[in-house]
Amino acid sequence: MFGIGNMELMVLFVIALLLFGKNLPQVARSMGKGMMEFKKGLSGIDDEIYAATNRPASSSSSQPRPLPIEEREEATAPKFDPPKFEPTDVPAEKPA
Repeated sequence: MFGIGNMELMVLFVIALLLFGKNLPQVARSMGKGMMEFKKGLSGIDDEIYAATNRPASSSSSQPRPLPIEEREEATAPKFDPPKFEPTDVPAEKPA
């Protein structure tokens, strides 16, 4: 166990019996519940650490990083090309 022999364990049991008396089962039960809650808390922390360290890098940021200023393309206005032919008058259709 923890390097405790049978004789040391019996001495600890007698001391616990003298200190707690009739309440010993209740004390042991509450200590057991406390230890279970502690283990649940530790496993929850372990799960969070495992999830944080094994998360893919691409899911942590949905937007790509911005380009450095040197690599950005400069925004320009579209080039205007005048029409290559003159508009012609289209005769209106006669109503029927």
